[in-house]
Amino acid sequence: MKNLTVLGSTGSIGCNTLAVAANQDSAFRIFGLAAGRNVTLLAEQAERFRPEILALEREEDAEAFRRASSFSPSKILFGPEGAAEVAGDTRNDIVVSAITGINGLRPTLAAVESGARVALANKESLVVGGFLLREAASRSGAEIIPVDSEHSAVFQCLAKERAQDVRKVILTASGGPFFRLTPEEMRSKSPEEALNHPRWKMGKKVTIDSATMMNKGLELIEARWLFDLERDQLGILIHPQSIVHSLVEMRDGSVLAQMSLTDMKIPIQYALTFPERIDSGLPSLDLSRIKELEFYDVDLNQFPLVSLAFEALEREQAFSVGLNAANELAVEAYLDKQIDFFQIHEVVTESLASQEQNQNVLTLDDIFAVDREARERTRQLLQQRK
Repeated sequence: MKNLTVLGSTGSIGCNTLAVAANQDSAFRIFGLAAGRNVTLLAEQAERFRPEILALEREEDAEAFRRASSFSPSKILFGPEGAAEVAGDTRNDIVVSAITGINGLRPTLAAVESGARVALANKESLVVGGFLLREAASRSGAEIIPVDSEHSAVFQCLAKERAQDVRKVILTASGGPFFRLTPEEMRSKSPEEALNHPRWKMGKKVTIDSATMMNKGLELIEARWLFDLERDQLGILIHPQSIVHSLVEMRDGSVLAQMSLTDMKIPIQYALTFPERIDSGLPSLDLSRIKELEFYDVDLNQFPLVSLAFEALEREQAFSVGLNAANELAVEAYLDKQIDFFQIHEVVTESLASQEQNQNVLTLDDIFAVDREARERTRQLLQQRK
């Protein structure tokens, strides 16, 4: 039985991970849980899975947990340091990293440094600190296995292939709820409409990123670090059916594809059980009922944030850090109805345009320093618009 820790346990990926673990209850023991401020749900999870250690976002959340839960773990921690301690505990066999945003970087790095297998669902960690995670994995021997459906698909396609035989990796995107609209029509769309994703049930931030296709842009940068790819080896196709999760073109002209139902339990389970495949209990994919699989190029006038992601592949690391920070704040402002849908891109572009060039980003402290500067700059831009 393997010790499994879930970072971001009360989010969509976290809840699905616990469902997968419960379905394979003889294979996994829930060792640790880390969550934000959803004390009620964390208390329910703790009472069911009885972890050894857990962490919450703030000290007051930890106190609220003690009052709400009839179960008392050996240790209750809080703050970024608490999540990092849970992630870095050497008793962990597998750590699922599903904390949203740059807050997931420090605990993800701690998990990698410990030598555990890291099932990575926190794309921002690789976007802003991919070089740190790769270096840490090289030293510790940790495995980093992607949980995002697109990167899991690439990982599966490449499992038995040689890196030198890969011509191109193509990530597929659903196109989100606004794919068939013009930019003018998209501008007026409300957060409620943007959150109505046609295929996937996800958290608010990643759902808005899917609507702008920034989610796919971040995944481009993530794929660069996961699979050691160059700019000209990466591409995107819009695939509304979300059945083909990624494609890999080989140098002999063969194109490999991974297909499955749109259910995150499949890539989560694969990351936990690799190299084995275990019955997920889900129904089979019936292609005869799907009838058609469509693929479209990305219109960069419709989804301009994707251009910034491609630019990040060729720029210094600070550019990716600033891109991620500005996008996070712009999405928050859109959800709070401070800006309209297309102003997400405008704010991010303005923030990056005023970022200092050629900044050295070599350490964790460097990353957080650039992130703080980018956030302050973006807040000022949002305040001017407000």
